[in-house]
Amino acid sequence: MLETLTNMFRIKDIRRRLFYTFLMIIVIRFGSQLPVPGVDRDYFASWFSSYSNDAFNFFSAFTGGSFENMSIFALSITPYITSSIIIQLLTIAIPALEEMHRDGEDGRKKITQITRYTTVGLALIESIAMTIGFGRSGLLEEFNALNAITVVVALVAGSTLLMWIGERITENGVGNGISIVLMVNILSSVPSDFVSLYELFVKGKTIARGGLAGLIIIAVVLVTVVLVIFLNDGERRIPVQYAKKMQGRKMVGGQSTHIPLKVNTAGVIPVIFASSLMSIPSMVISFAGISTSGISATLVNMLSQNNWFNFSHPEYSIGLILYIVLIVFFAYFYTSITFNPIEVADNIKKQGGFIPGIRPGKPTTEYLDKVLGNLVFIGAVGLIIVVLVPIFFNGVFGASVSFGGTSIIIIVGVILETLKQIESQMVVRNYRGFLMD
Repeated sequence: MLETLTNMFRIKDIRRRLFYTFLMIIVIRFGSQLPVPGVDRDYFASWFSSYSNDAFNFFSAFTGGSFENMSIFALSITPYITSSIIIQLLTIAIPALEEMHRDGEDGRKKITQITRYTTVGLALIESIAMTIGFGRSGLLEEFNALNAITVVVALVAGSTLLMWIGERITENGVGNGISIVLMVNILSSVPSDFVSLYELFVKGKTIARGGLAGLIIIAVVLVTVVLVIFLNDGERRIPVQYAKKMQGRKMVGGQSTHIPLKVNTAGVIPVIFASSLMSIPSMVISFAGISTSGISATLVNMLSQNNWFNFSHPEYSIGLILYIVLIVFFAYFYTSITFNPIEVADNIKKQGGFIPGIRPGKPTTEYLDKVLGNLVFIGAVGLIIVVLVPIFFNGVFGASVSFGGTSIIIIVGVILETLKQIESQMVVRNYRGFLMD
């Protein structure tokens, strides 16, 4: 990895792509501070601090603080992420989309175009809901049609511009444009979070206690990052042997290869889905201005991650059980729609291949199902450990930060994937130079 970081600055094209990406990052951060016309930012900042909960903290971390600042990038890239997930799920259910997915490059371009239109539609719906919901209570300096339309247009344009920037980074930058936009937003809040941890656990303490607290914080972060790296890079390789066969006068085949099955096959999707579902009730209550009391208040507190591992109210940690169950469920669900053991087994059989020790056909499908099930469970347990570490320290020690296990998974995953893409571009250029010599 260090060699990749050193060598990539020696190649002119890589340097150009890095510089282009850096300029786009500056545009993103500038837009995150550019206010929406006609919005009372002081009112919204006050409202956000008083109604801050898991739902809005989660959304604020993904928007890089743009949401609480009510900037033109307040919706950030979340409409695109949502639309991508929706289209991916619909690809399994709608035959026309599934056919597009199998049509190669032309099909993928059509799906990308549909995803863009869906993104604009979702951004329009979200911006209208936010403008009407917040506008009636004081978000707009003057709640009238002109101001409302201005806010809606600004929010939709900001989200669409971020989508365009992400695609330009993919094309002209280092790749993974949408992921880089999301990572930059999350990283923007990390320095202030570490300052908060310093003021809470280190500042004002004795050298011994403060130093020990600092070492524990660094150790927890490092261990979490290492676990995330293992989850992203860990894989089980299923060996596949292809039998020799006669083609004309030549004997072909007899090659050995493998099927790579990742430990964390679903990535961060299970955590995002589980967190989103858990945060919906409190978000609806906050938007609607519904007062909570009695049983309803207890249920909302159970669903809030801020109340888990709180020894003074152990009943609130019941929501933690539901959270774990949802992560495991979505890990299996998402893997089932992205990896089809029956299709893989059929393709192996058609190509004259087999897994050593396993008969082709149904036994191969059952074997892949069993291996995949074990991997999904291991990956889900790893995800649960990563996301629960920040929640545990928040509940027990009050170490509240805007980024958590989900953010760490995204940051580490995007960095590793970007470095791999840069390394592959370097390899291509080396090969090109070798062929031209």
